[in-house]
Amino acid sequence: MENKKLPVAIIGGGPVGLAAAAHLVKRGESFVLFEAGETAGANVLNWAHVRVFSPWKYNIDKAAKELLEQSGWKSPDENGLPTGKELYDHYFKHLVNLPTIHPHVHTNSMVMAIGRKGLDKMKSKDREKQPFVIQVKQNGVNKLVEARAVIDASGTWQNSNPVGSGGMLAFGEADNKAWIYYGIPDVLGIHKERYHSKNVLVVGGGHSAINTILELEKLKQTYPGTEIHWVLRKKNIKEAYGGQEDDALPARGELGIKIERMVNEDKVSIYTPFQIDEILKEDGKLAVYGTQQGERKALRGIDEIISNTGTRPDLSFLKEVRVDVDSSVESVPALADLIDPNIHSCGTVRPHGEAELRQKEKDLYVVGIKSYGRAPTFLMATGYEQVRSVVAALTGDWEAAKKVELDLPETGVCSTGGDNSQACCGTGSNTEKKAAKCC
Repeated sequence: MENKKLPVAIIGGGPVGLAAAAHLVKRGESFVLFEAGETAGANVLNWAHVRVFSPWKYNIDKAAKELLEQSGWKSPDENGLPTGKELYDHYFKHLVNLPTIHPHVHTNSMVMAIGRKGLDKMKSKDREKQPFVIQVKQNGVNKLVEARAVIDASGTWQNSNPVGSGGMLAFGEADNKAWIYYGIPDVLGIHKERYHSKNVLVVGGGHSAINTILELEKLKQTYPGTEIHWVLRKKNIKEAYGGQEDDALPARGELGIKIERMVNEDKVSIYTPFQIDEILKEDGKLAVYGTQQGERKALRGIDEIISNTGTRPDLSFLKEVRVDVDSSVESVPALADLIDPNIHSCGTVRPHGEAELRQKEKDLYVVGIKSYGRAPTFLMATGYEQVRSVVAALTGDWEAAKKVELDLPETGVCSTGGDNSQACCGTGSNTEKKAAKCC
């Protein structure tokens, strides 16, 4: 068929997109990769200052490593914990510059829409015979590119959840966005002037929020006038502490230990559960309104807000292809029950690949953190195994596609959807019995 001569299109040049490229190279398959940023790995550079809690051995794709070692590249210490910048400098930059990958990578290329050639979403006859058509704005120029398959690894980094509760923008949030930072600011570096000696409100209950608060505490040691406020939606602050000593990733567990110590020493003002619904400017400061324990409250005198409320997938450019997502998690449907925080929050997820990621639109796959929708438990190693399986299927190696293996570190804690967490994914006593309940 003519479509076989067309390349596989990869959307997104982050860790998982580049891993997909490496697997396609290994199998001798042509591809084209579109990255919206100025360089592959651009989103990683947005958090260049952040040290990840997973060591190098979980952050390097096997196919990519093989290609890199053939070029003389030396792998970093597998037990080291890289920053975002180190991931880029010692891994992504070298991978994207390989002669077998670099010519096929197009940066400053925003994918606007994907469809089937000559067919809208409603047309079914001969649909699978038609190539995909991708609308791309590359350096301001509109282009149409045909592909035989699509791997959407575009991620979620650019689509932050709002500060407002219920997944909606709080009243006044858009009007006051100049005083809201969505993401993880470099508090001790380029953003120091923005936050020192200020009243700073951090919103969010995950690892990003904890990392931000710990950095603000370091800033406060130099600038005692810095005041730290923390808004969470969790019913109990202890839910934010995670697995601590039981976490298979010590650096992740250490975050929980440090933040618990900081809370116990009254170094941060806690508001939980607090539902923000309005942000106003009053007397030159921000006033954050919401409800806590059913009572209307206002947090006044806030200079800056840091939003660490997570991200969500951008599905806008997939409107003309037949893609399904779970109605609540917005993940690939088959993954929802494995990762839904309402059910559990284990870092250990059952191995999955092409079969679970398969969509009604043949040869189109949503992979990486975008496949998890709004769920927060994704690790790069998960995405690497996803694309290994997907690429195997796209090249006809169904045996390899079905043989899915995934070795992920356990969080040491698993929420069952109730008010409390249970240590059922870790290595403590009765682990198997507890795991049967929620993992």
